[in-house]
Amino acid sequence: MSLPRRAKVQDQGVVPKDEFSSFSELSSASEEDDKEDSAWEPQKKVPRSRKQPPPKESKPKRMPRVKKNTPQISDGSEVIVKEELNSSVAIADTALEDKKNELDTVETLKTAKTKRKCSAQPHAAQRTKKLKVDEETSKASNLEGESNSSETPSTSTMWGGTCKMEENEDDFTFGQSPLKKMKTETCPQGQPVKFPANANNIKEEVEMNWDIVQVLSERTNIEPWVCANTIRLFNDDNTIPFIIRYRKELINNLDADSLREVQQTLEELRAVAKKVHSTIQKIKKEGKMSECLLKAMLNCKTFEELEHVSAPYKTGSKGTKAQRARQLGLEGAARALLEKPGELSLLSYIRPDVKGLSTLQDIEIGVQHILADMIAKDKDTLDFIRNLCQNRHVCIQSSLAKVSSKKVNEKDVDKFLLYQHFSCNIRSIHHHQILAINRGENLKVLTVKVNISDGVKDEFCRWCIQNRWRPRGFARPELMKILRDSLNDSFKRLIYPLLCREFRAKLTSDAEKESVMMFGRNLRQLLLTSPVPGRTLMGVDPGYKHGCKLAIISPTSQILHTDVVYLHCGQGFREAEKIKRLLLNFNCSTVVIGNGTACRETEAYFADLIMKNYFAPLDVVYCIVSEAGASIYSVSPEANKEMPGLDPNLRSAVSIARRVQDPLAELVKIEPKHIGVGMYQHDVSQTLLKATLDSVVEECVSFVGVDINICSEVLLRHIAGLNANRAKNIIEWREKNGPFINREQLKKVRGLGPKSFQQCAGFIRINQDYIRTFCSQQTESSGQIRGVAVTSSADIEVTNEKQGKKKSKTAVNVLLKPNPLDQTCIHPESYDIAMRFLSSIGGTLYEIGKPEMQQKINSFLEREGMEKIAERLQTTVHTLQVIIDGLSQPESFDFRTDFDKPDFKRSIVCLEDLQVGTVLTGKVENATLFGIFVDIGVGKSGLIPIRNVTEAKLSKTKKRRSLGLGPGERVEVQVLNIDIPRSRITLDLIRVL
Repeated sequence: MSLPRRAKVQDQGVVPKDEFSSFSELSSASEEDDKEDSAWEPQKKVPRSRKQPPPKESKPKRMPRVKKNTPQISDGSEVIVKEELNSSVAIADTALEDKKNELDTVETLKTAKTKRKCSAQPHAAQRTKKLKVDEETSKASNLEGESNSSETPSTSTMWGGTCKMEENEDDFTFGQSPLKKMKTETCPQGQPVKFPANANNIKEEVEMNWDIVQVLSERTNIEPWVCANTIRLFNDDNTIPFIIRYRKELINNLDADSLREVQQTLEELRAVAKKVHSTIQKIKKEGKMSECLLKAMLNCKTFEELEHVSAPYKTGSKGTKAQRARQLGLEGAARALLEKPGELSLLSYIRPDVKGLSTLQDIEIGVQHILADMIAKDKDTLDFIRNLCQNRHVCIQSSLAKVSSKKVNEKDVDKFLLYQHFSCNIRSIHHHQILAINRGENLKVLTVKVNISDGVKDEFCRWCIQNRWRPRGFARPELMKILRDSLNDSFKRLIYPLLCREFRAKLTSDAEKESVMMFGRNLRQLLLTSPVPGRTLMGVDPGYKHGCKLAIISPTSQILHTDVVYLHCGQGFREAEKIKRLLLNFNCSTVVIGNGTACRETEAYFADLIMKNYFAPLDVVYCIVSEAGASIYSVSPEANKEMPGLDPNLRSAVSIARRVQDPLAELVKIEPKHIGVGMYQHDVSQTLLKATLDSVVEECVSFVGVDINICSEVLLRHIAGLNANRAKNIIEWREKNGPFINREQLKKVRGLGPKSFQQCAGFIRINQDYIRTFCSQQTESSGQIRGVAVTSSADIEVTNEKQGKKKSKTAVNVLLKPNPLDQTCIHPESYDIAMRFLSSIGGTLYEIGKPEMQQKINSFLEREGMEKIAERLQTTVHTLQVIIDGLSQPESFDFRTDFDKPDFKRSIVCLEDLQVGTVLTGKVENATLFGIFVDIGVGKSGLIPIRNVTEAKLSKTKKRRSLGLGPGERVEVQVLNIDIPRSRITLDLIRVL
């Protein structure tokens, strides 16, 4: 059938040639993959073979058209295309609608051209191979979903239906998505396009009976088109900070926590799919695979479901009761009971000399076991009972274990007093309660069970008898009794334990994720504490017998002096003179005290001296800072490298002072889980915890940005797109060649390819004052090669620098001229748009960050409007906003200044001084799922129960994803209760300051 000219023109208009070049390359499918797919899903072959004959007539008509349009394809390249596009050919051969045939032909031609280019550019092909996404591939998955839906219940059925309905050629928008701007690697600024109807179909390496985009959308409660884009972005090795800042329109402005949740859920689903297929291969090798089992396994979405289905087939398993009954040949009787009950005679199965078949009762029990197994493995039945449990009362109960008194410490028993007679609906139980119950169960203090009411069981059995497992025809009473017994047995022995495992696993998984997310939010808040630059600080690591360690650091974090003073051994008065002399000598008026052992006494000591005006003429203030992780850091290789020869105890004092001067730069040196702002962090998945915390650190460091010419290697390795090795190479390059003049020079660093550059470039800053000073110094010394390189091409320098190993790096031709845009958050991929925007407003690069630039931008925006400007510049509103922010922010801008500073004090309050009703200001120390711990300056943190934190009391200016308060925030609180013997203070939140 020939392709009408009109359809061809329209299709090419809707989807430009290179529009989806980074997303739409079809990966070559090997013959082995085809064999495996056909083995795993044999039912899909039937519709294809049935539909093959009709299109054969239309082939000759279509072939001349193909040849006419592609005269330039040589014989050799045709072979390549044929091998790599075998799946496309198979689809083209099926009997689809005329419209699908037209689209197939156009896309086949387009993909053929792309593949020919890819054979000439293997690097590009390798980069895009990961995505495995193409419109033809999408149609394939839709077609397979449709053919499969008639035989197996599949989550992809509805997906296929959605795509099928959208047959209107002009209507390419997906239901939930607005008109978006798509970014690709060829055009990173984004071109205005509509989403194709099948844009949400993603070809995964491992195929299942469910669609990964839809399941991801259901689990994360995020629109399917956002999930599809997020999968593509992660497949293309994009980092979370890069996506959040430079690809906002593709993810519909998701925040970092939501994006991280999508990433974790995606990894979980892929791990399940991978495990399913490895299990399938194992069972196939043993020759135990059946079509029914294959369907059940490909329907599994969780590890619990897979475990339930595959348990009887594990090596070393004795086999289930159902398997043993099947070996005796009773499966036919079980199926006959459901399909032809009138013709079934159980007496005919009696074999007196065979164990298990000797009596009628044995046969009835065998049939019952087979039916129970069939019911427990049936997807519709399991879906029904799961839905039923969601709408009925299912509770989790915990009680004191009977053996706990003999084996367990009494202190542990007291800790779980709340949970010794505990019962709660699984829909309303709190995450911290689940973690507490799990810990009690692990310590053998508590026993836990899930209670499903009898009403649920009765309703389930009634539905099975009347609907799903109703015999086809009249069944005698004795056969109906076997069926009822089978249902009861299946529920009690197989389905109920499965549901319990699923509920417990889901509750634990959600609680762990929430705990980790809470830790991440706390860590972010702590890392983004506002720095206190420009001060000379005295860090104090308190102690009793071994004295208080002192360290004085300069405004640039250099160690000026270290010492030890003994304040709590009767020598306090004599040591005061030494402290005063040090403070006066170094003109230091800020003391930073660690909150560890002897903190309270040390604070009282300094507060007393300050109140007596002992340090005059200096106006000394002090603050308390968390020293969590300082001792671990002080003996680490990084500390040894940074402060060689210094006593580890004195290193702690240096770290404590630097935590106030630049919290982010200091805290990244410590492993996040040692910072001490979490909840149940030792009980949760350590892999998940580490991944999340590392991601949060990367996000914070990237968004703050680093000056590449002065930052430390430790800070640099946390930038998006970099790692320890690349950071080390950057530092080595800097030491060998001097400072970086512009961002383009990063491309010359060994191990930093185009993808790494793309991810990290926007977060790396180059201070223009520093570079101008450096360039002027180098120009004065006229004999220097670099002095020439400042104004000329870098060809000579690059060639000298890298000879032999990597010629691709030596070919880079970079002008070593400072670029003022390198000090902003604008990504190099948007420099062209930024320059056009500057010319539109009549500004210059040297006005960046100055008030006149802000005035020009504001007047231009008022006159034109964001949308119109973005359209004129052929970019997105989000990219334009990043450019405007970059041009208008001052050179030394640090967005951490919006966050809270440390609380500097001059006096102290005691626990005994507090009264119920007293209103105080304090600083949040830690946030948990059950309450907020606040430092109110009495040596013991008070707790605001979570029920007292309401939306009305929270600051409206701070955007929040939840009602959680983060470490470092200042709050006004009222004392509700004081328990002096237990040192417990209960507070009520009045407002956030």
